[in-house]
Amino acid sequence: MNKHRLEKIRQEMERQNIPQLVISDPASIFYLTGKWIHPGERMLVLYIEAGGECKLFVNELFPVDEDLGLEKIFFNDMADPVKLLSEHVKDGETLGVDKNWPARFLLRLMEFKKGCKFVTSDIVEKVRMKKDPSEIDLMRKSSKINSEAVKKILELIPERYPEKKIGRMLLEIYEDLGADGFSFEPIIAYGANAADPHHVPGDFTVKEGDSIVIDIGCVKDSYCSDMTRTVFYKKASEEARKIYSIVLEANMKAIEAVRPGVRFCDIDVAARNYIESAGYGRYFTHRTGHSIGIEVHEFGDVSAANMERVEPGMIFSIEPGIYIPGRLGVRIEDLVVVTDNGCEVLTVCDKNLTIIE
Repeated sequence: MNKHRLEKIRQEMERQNIPQLVISDPASIFYLTGKWIHPGERMLVLYIEAGGECKLFVNELFPVDEDLGLEKIFFNDMADPVKLLSEHVKDGETLGVDKNWPARFLLRLMEFKKGCKFVTSDIVEKVRMKKDPSEIDLMRKSSKINSEAVKKILELIPERYPEKKIGRMLLEIYEDLGADGFSFEPIIAYGANAADPHHVPGDFTVKEGDSIVIDIGCVKDSYCSDMTRTVFYKKASEEARKIYSIVLEANMKAIEAVRPGVRFCDIDVAARNYIESAGYGRYFTHRTGHSIGIEVHEFGDVSAANMERVEPGMIFSIEPGIYIPGRLGVRIEDLVVVTDNGCEVLTVCDKNLTIIE
């Protein structure tokens, strides 16, 4: 167990008066134990007492030979894992449960422990938002690889490969650069397809004048990167140049707004107000950003609905966009880490308007 991270969890449990906690998310379990376990449909639980023990309940199909600094309780497919867990959960006390535990486990545990008060807990997710120096360094490395990968993709554009082939080639690019794979399925979108923020790459080929949205991310040593660049093939219309300039300025205004104490919603406003003032507000159809770390989308986002204040160590994306249906889309995305007096941009890739010949 990472004792420093565990102590943060326990302090928050005490503050919220939650004496016991069930954690089922494999990413959160990795965060605390350093061990990845992907249980599929089987139960996996890290049980934490605020003032007592930590116990890992895991199917014996997933060997855990390492000393993780906690008690390991194994079961097999013939056992009833929820009943086994219920024998360790203290009745009559509040039990926090992370948000993604399947109902088939939760509802049965509620039957076994009718004296408990069950509450949804985001304690681990909130603690994960603030990265320690080792995590920030891993995020820098992942982002550096991602920036190099974008440069290599731009070299492929003149070959006019279909969108989905670029995506397939990206996996080999990542492997050559030392990454461990995708952090999400890449988005490669040409022309009108770029107006769909979550376009699924197909057999489309690029045409002269197309905007090209490249939204990609990799995993390196269990930490994710994510970035978007938009370029143009052969030429860019006056409208396209105007839209690109607006999105770039919105991106920079939001980054300039990032500093400790500012609200996430205010960072969103910095980008959104500029796009609205330029007359394209209705074409900016999503939040300005999302938190990232072990998972590409983590707890917390840069949106109008998030009134929380940013703190040093938090890492999130800044990704305003303008999408004109049937014609073009532009999105520019960087990752930033909050510092003591501002932020550091982790994405090291040119943002000037680029035309691929």
